[in-house]
Amino acid sequence: MGTQAMRAEGLVIIGGGPAGLMAAEAARAAGMSVDVFEGKGSVGRKFLIAGKGGMNITHSEPKPAFTERYGERAGDIARWLATFDADDVRTWTAELGVDTFVGSSGRVFPMDMKAAPLLRAWVHRLRESGVRFHVRHRWTGWNAEGRLMFDTPDGPLQLEAPATVLALGGASWPQLGSDGAWQDWLAARGVDIAPLKPANGGFDVAWSPYLAQRFAGAPLKPVVAHWRDAEGRGHERQGECVISEYGIEGSLIYALSATLRDAIERHGQVTLQLDLAPNRTLERLERDLAASRGKRSLSDHLRRHAGISGAKVALLHEVLDKTQLEDPVILARTIKRVPLHLQHARPVAETISSAGGVRLEALDDNLMLTALPGVFCAGEMLDWEAPTGGYLLTACFASGRVAGIGAVDWLGR
Repeated sequence: MGTQAMRAEGLVIIGGGPAGLMAAEAARAAGMSVDVFEGKGSVGRKFLIAGKGGMNITHSEPKPAFTERYGERAGDIARWLATFDADDVRTWTAELGVDTFVGSSGRVFPMDMKAAPLLRAWVHRLRESGVRFHVRHRWTGWNAEGRLMFDTPDGPLQLEAPATVLALGGASWPQLGSDGAWQDWLAARGVDIAPLKPANGGFDVAWSPYLAQRFAGAPLKPVVAHWRDAEGRGHERQGECVISEYGIEGSLIYALSATLRDAIERHGQVTLQLDLAPNRTLERLERDLAASRGKRSLSDHLRRHAGISGAKVALLHEVLDKTQLEDPVILARTIKRVPLHLQHARPVAETISSAGGVRLEALDDNLMLTALPGVFCAGEMLDWEAPTGGYLLTACFASGRVAGIGAVDWLGR
């Protein structure tokens, strides 16, 4: 098959995830002709997988606190959210026929907790509005003349695009399409890119074979994590985590992952301390654990007098020797501060999201690349990160909307 050559009528969007679809919706609402190209056989695959355990669509946190979740990029992302914030997300889902509710943690979910009905309704509405979808069209960069190149079921395609929105994701879950291949193509054209790094993922801990095999998948809850920031200030946060075969993961760890990852980059490793009995004071533990246990086992003694069992007891055996386990003072203090020596962040391909990407300084306020006029970027391929809890998805939606509207404005000029 020979190479096809075509010219798009209006806006070309590459990437059928939340950011790309929102860019399509915004541009089509403004009357722009829109074509969406997706490398996989269907759009929204990561969106569906992310919602498999319960679709967390956004968060109900007040705006100032919500915006702070974006850390160093909060000011930039606040401008995106000014066009499409958490309240707009809930209104939008309702317009698609999907009602939402606020969970006990403040997270917002569809009533049925599922992503598929929302995605189906969204894609149907986009099709009805005139958006054209081209699946199994994998973008492979630009040719020498600046045309977009695609591998398609019908052979190579060269496409001339009046304007383009790139919404290609980062490098997490590459099997779903976000493989980061775009980095070299943009860098070759003078775009400043921060290296992609893991975000919202687990960390390696050198467990003993016994702990790794016997307790992999065991939850640790509730616990309080204690750590120090780059300035040496102490911090703490309560939550839940999970022992894995390689180390530690779970919602509490994901919330701290950026801080922990950066500390490892600076120092080679970092020590995170866990309070295994957050509802008991150190003084009470020392007193209760000093009681004679008679013929009871240490595990039974800890269950009765410290309220811990299972994986928590296994952690104590991991860090204390037999003599230390018999000392109620050492035992109590370790229960309140079990040290976990985190060695590495897990590879970016395994994590929920990625940090790094196209630096925001390489874009104008409409998310157009200053090095490539007419090319806009949106979503996770940009250099920002956020914790789980609806923050990632909301900012992806908002950035897609900004890029879509920006492309329409640019074409109008």
